[in-house]
Amino acid sequence: MSAPERIPPRSVTAAELLSRGELTVRGQIRDASNAVLYCSVTHEGQEAFCVYKPVRGERPLWDFPDGTLAQREVAAYEVSEATGWGLVPTTVLRDGPFGEGMCQLWIEGEPGDGLLALVDGEEPEDGWKAIGFAEAEDGGTALLVHADDQRLRRLAVLDAVINNADRKGGHLLPAAGGRLYGIDHGVTFNTENKLRTLLWGWAGEPLTPEALDVLANLRKALDGAGTLARKLAGLITPAELDATRARVAALLESGRHPEPSGEWPAIPWPPV
Repeated sequence: MSAPERIPPRSVTAAELLSRGELTVRGQIRDASNAVLYCSVTHEGQEAFCVYKPVRGERPLWDFPDGTLAQREVAAYEVSEATGWGLVPTTVLRDGPFGEGMCQLWIEGEPGDGLLALVDGEEPEDGWKAIGFAEAEDGGTALLVHADDQRLRRLAVLDAVINNADRKGGHLLPAAGGRLYGIDHGVTFNTENKLRTLLWGWAGEPLTPEALDVLANLRKALDGAGTLARKLAGLITPAELDATRARVAALLESGRHPEPSGEWPAIPWPPV
């Protein structure tokens, strides 16, 4: 069988395909904590692969209301689009074979991008940022580091805005053309500070001028009459939307990347 036509991520065509296309389940991704189905989607002679996460397959969480993870995935995509960075694959909310759920364009990853590493010593080498110490395979400890990479830095800003409680290494998806995507955004937008990530390397450092410009634009878009505010209003609660506005305002006021609060585990487990 020939490979399906590649649909450019983030394009209008991709969104229409995911929203209106016929969804066919091809398999299940079994190492996920919730039901994650690998599907094909076809519409008007075009075909692509996607991930479908039905609401009915979500496992209850004590700190997130039942049946809301799919909407949070879509909300994260909408914020990503508003930044102009395109860090999240095209994601929509739609009905499917197992009811309403999140549908996200499948992105083929490119191995060997070298974004994370375990190294000896107490300080990272040039081009790397320290995350913290972790247990190595030999039972000792090693320094966990991530690349000092503009793509990761943008993703760190996005995570701070959406209050991502689970940015693991496995949620970083290097793709063709040097693109980097973040996936799995179900535990986001909580009203409490739950930022938990591997991307702490810039903690406390000044935000880039680019990031400050993006945040200023987000603040406008999140205004009551802004396009992004109207989209998010149908996906998260009014209190969560207000909390998102507050996080953007706080980032602009401080002008710096956030630091761990000390009230919540800073690094997800397992980290990868």
